[in-house]
Amino acid sequence: MSSLYTRSKEFTRNRKSQSDSPPASPSPTAKTLRHERLSRLESGGGNATTSDSYSDRASARARREAREARLASLTSRVEEDSNRDYKKLYESALTENQKLKTKLQEAQLELADIKSKLEKMAQQKQEKTSDRSSMLEMEKRERRALERKMSEMEEEMKVLTELKSDNQRLKDENGALIRVISKLSK
Repeated sequence: MSSLYTRSKEFTRNRKSQSDSPPASPSPTAKTLRHERLSRLESGGGNATTSDSYSDRASARARREAREARLASLTSRVEEDSNRDYKKLYESALTENQKLKTKLQEAQLELADIKSKLEKMAQQKQEKTSDRSSMLEMEKRERRALERKMSEMEEEMKVLTELKSDNQRLKDENGALIRVISKLSK
């Protein structure tokens, strides 16, 4: 009875380990060994000895350990590859970020340069407009002054024409008086 108990315990352990592992294409000898083991377990296994079960367990353990080692090496390779890929991706992203940062800094410098040029141009335009407005005001003042001078000169011209006419009248009167005096003295 104890041999049946150990075999059924071993059967459940073997079944669990087989179902936990990924499916692999078994070799023809492994298929026959598995078939023989299953037939022995189903029939009650009264004719199997303890040394057979020990060797079965040892071979199962060795196969399990070999499979685990293969899986561990595969997963470590995959992890290394993925780590390398991530490292490469990180490095490429880092270099691209650096390039973009330098481009951004260049663009910011260019923007600041353009802003300063715009400010200078606006300042020059303001100065020109202020110069123009001051020039216009000066021209207006000069025009007003000239207009005043013209009006004054017109006034003086009127006075001059009056004076000329007065002077001519006085000359005429003077000439008449001279004639009168010359006639009287004769």
